[in-house]
Amino acid sequence: MYHFVTVDDIQVMSNRIVCAAQACSFSTEIECLRSGKTIPKTSSLYKLDCFLDSEGAIRVGGRIKHAKVTGVENHPFIMPKSSHISEIIVRHYHNACGHQGRTTTMGAVRSAGFWIVGLHGIVSSQIQKCTKCRRLRRPTENQKMADLPADRIEVAAPFTYTGCDVFGPYTVKDRRTSIKRYGLIFTCLSSRAVHIEMLDDLSTDSFINSLRCFISLRGNVRLLRCDNGTNFVGANNELRRHHQNMVCDPKIKEFLLQHQCDFQFNPPESSHFGGTWERMIRSARNVLSGLSGQINERLDSSSLRTLFYECMAIINSRPLTTVENDVQPLSPNDLLHMKSNVVLPIPGSFDSDDVYSQKRWIKVQALTNVFWKRWSKEYLTTLQTRQK
Repeated sequence: MYHFVTVDDIQVMSNRIVCAAQACSFSTEIECLRSGKTIPKTSSLYKLDCFLDSEGAIRVGGRIKHAKVTGVENHPFIMPKSSHISEIIVRHYHNACGHQGRTTTMGAVRSAGFWIVGLHGIVSSQIQKCTKCRRLRRPTENQKMADLPADRIEVAAPFTYTGCDVFGPYTVKDRRTSIKRYGLIFTCLSSRAVHIEMLDDLSTDSFINSLRCFISLRGNVRLLRCDNGTNFVGANNELRRHHQNMVCDPKIKEFLLQHQCDFQFNPPESSHFGGTWERMIRSARNVLSGLSGQINERLDSSSLRTLFYECMAIINSRPLTTVENDVQPLSPNDLLHMKSNVVLPIPGSFDSDDVYSQKRWIKVQALTNVFWKRWSKEYLTTLQTRQK
């Protein structure tokens, strides 16, 4: 026949556990109280005016027996410092009060009717051992920056080592319908030059077409770093499958794999690994997003591609070094074109009303002029400080 545990059963067992813990540490004090003698002054219980209750457990006598509180708070059980039961009690009420600090935990223990000798030290020790408290209260770690990868510092032709990502979308007009177009930005990891292509959609085929256009203009890419976008992963698998089916000779296959574009993906959900090209996206997208209200449904696909190229030329004209002794600063365009001329604003007078012009090239030049002004105001002013 089963016997269900009741509240009284739990209370009886709790009192027995308390008595057993007290008998292990306070045997001398218990004998003195039973015989009516005074507890020695060297005892830690001397100032507590303790007494034995009806069940033989030691309780605090204290000075607040007339306080209007519950009996367990007037006369709490005295628990030894070295007992494992005391640690369990502190750990339980520390979790119950939501992993609060030392003062809150001590108040919860004493309100529950336990006077633990040396409670301050036990609570501090338990909080120090608590995994959640250490995670919430530990100081912020200072992460040491890792070494730059070899492709960031290797002397190579522009866009030999490249990072890429997609930004957008931008709504353009195609006859009577509105469609979305995306920007695909390539960033040279060594020269910090950028190249922007337009994507018709986020499919693998569209990315491969834009990648081939980029390689046709800028030359072969030895390494292409990117995140784990589905179009990037699909392009990698598609290119490798075509290379494997193209030839059967192992030596030729190995040669093609070594000289063709190789993909290297960042770890999933680790955008900080792509800070090199994410910063370039910010330079372009911050201004283009401000122009999105003027772009939407006022440009077609070819005009948007022209605008991307104009923005690319402006960004590549940014200085990479500070001006020293009236020397012209180095820019990515110097490395790409081997020319020292900086891309200047579009010749001619274009204002905001030209955005509504019927001529598409005037629309693009007006938007480019706005891009130049905003980009100069937001980016070039950050290069004023001189590094010592």
